[in-house]
Amino acid sequence: MSDQVERYQILGYKEALTRTHHYPVACKELSLILREAYNKLPKNLQSLVFQDTLSSFKLLPQMWTDNAVSAAHLLVQSAEATLPKQKKNVATKEFKQAMVASKRRGKACRMQECHTELTQDVLVDIFSLLDTRSLVSASLVSRSWNAAACNNHLWQSLYATIFASDHNSSNAKDLLNGRRGEDNKENSSVDWREAFKRAYTDNSSKRLTTSRGYCLYCDMIVWLDGLKCGSGKCGPQPKMQPIVPKSSEQVVEYLLDGSSSMMSSDSDSDLDDCFDEWYIPKLWAHPLNQYRPG
Repeated sequence: MSDQVERYQILGYKEALTRTHHYPVACKELSLILREAYNKLPKNLQSLVFQDTLSSFKLLPQMWTDNAVSAAHLLVQSAEATLPKQKKNVATKEFKQAMVASKRRGKACRMQECHTELTQDVLVDIFSLLDTRSLVSASLVSRSWNAAACNNHLWQSLYATIFASDHNSSNAKDLLNGRRGEDNKENSSVDWREAFKRAYTDNSSKRLTTSRGYCLYCDMIVWLDGLKCGSGKCGPQPKMQPIVPKSSEQVVEYLLDGSSSMMSSDSDSDLDDCFDEWYIPKLWAHPLNQYRPG
């Protein structure tokens, strides 16, 4: 197996495309690979890229976000511009079928939602499993979802999980569990969503929303879950994650020649290019009271 094929498999697109929060980034990276690297790759790797491109379109109906649809549009445009005629026709047909299926599924779900209303407790339990970006998006869906997504304990847990490095370990654990003895009343009076917002701004929002990074423990580029290595190979991890954020452009560079200054952090301009893309959501783009009608 060639080094490029091995590196491509390390990048983990097959698994990432099945995860809603990674799907848009995976599509963007595949789009960049098609435009900037496809013709430089060996035939067997071109075949893998083509198969993952088709898989992304087949999985589109399972995605629930506008970002996923926008990312798939970007990918099909790259496929049309790069692939040979026969493969281009196959990819375009798969995309059109996926869009039809996606619209049908969305319509069915909207009809079902008209007859289903989850309780606030159930919504809060579900939302506790979301990453920060998804939680903010959920708050814009309806009045009921907005109330659940703004639950103070949810944001207290997120604050402790993401900004634990700003506290000593025992303090972070207490915040996460919501227990601090005499200080419990003080914690309950804190608006943790606003506290998170302030910490988020102070800690460079672009770095906190990255989906890709180089893990020093795994010694490879990995997908990030909650700002932590998602490879599952790190084992017990220290309070400070050894993660170097990486842009999509650097991922393509790594695929081509095996280097993208893995040990060094991105320059500010690289991060700007990576996270200012039009389909990457900004966490605080909407005021708290703005949501779509339920």
